[in-house]
Amino acid sequence: MENLQQPIERAWENRELLKESETQIAIRKVIDLLDVGELRVAQPMGDDWQVNEWVKKAVVLYFPIQKMETIEVGPFEFHDKMLLKRDYAAKGVRVVPHAIARYGAFIQKGVIMMPSYVNIGAYVDSGTMVDTWATVGSCGQIGKNVHLSGGVGIGGVLEPLQATPTIIEDDCFIGSRCIVVEGVRIGRESVLGANTVITQSTHIIDVTQSEPKEYRGYVPPRSVVIPGTYTKKFPAGEYQVPCALIIGERKESTDKKVSLNEALREHAVAV
Repeated sequence: MENLQQPIERAWENRELLKESETQIAIRKVIDLLDVGELRVAQPMGDDWQVNEWVKKAVVLYFPIQKMETIEVGPFEFHDKMLLKRDYAAKGVRVVPHAIARYGAFIQKGVIMMPSYVNIGAYVDSGTMVDTWATVGSCGQIGKNVHLSGGVGIGGVLEPLQATPTIIEDDCFIGSRCIVVEGVRIGRESVLGANTVITQSTHIIDVTQSEPKEYRGYVPPRSVVIPGTYTKKFPAGEYQVPCALIIGERKESTDKKVSLNEALREHAVAV
């Protein structure tokens, strides 16, 4: 990996090196490894995550070395710099028309992609459902047995360039039209109610105890979260500002489906 990292780090500092074959070979090798899941932009390390910054840089540098080309898929035509993933049957992935994943995204065996979109550098683990019109942005990390409901938006790192990828850990349920961006991390087994929006600046407030506890950029494991508001003073007066409220905890259970259904019913969470 050091043989790949060094030319990428040099090219990051000096874009003229993108013209050299050594640099281009290194970048393309990284994308190849991302595509088969042998390399990740971020990976779990115990209860924390390690971000491989140089791998993210390779994804960013891949765009300027690629040439635009016409891609024909049956009656459909695209004009882009990126190839699309192929051979889903061999990979054991169910892909419903018109689901699209770019080359350089890893889709693990057992994933179901409804008409949706997964961008380059993303990692989608086994048993996950990417539901209709859901999007996984560049380098997004999605764990095992996650349900990204209809219209969910998982932010990427490319536009604008973000420091860390957005991470959804194992067994999470992300409700319809939720938006999770800017490198936010959703802890394992959490449930986000419909229309919850979480960015790095969002106040994530645990209201389950006598005193509120606030988080930024991180939702603790097994949290049940809904959209809310809080009062903020401005020169023109007081107004309600969006936030995310942790209203309960999803109980640990060996049967995740039962645990999820109980959490949704108990807290009347819209999904």
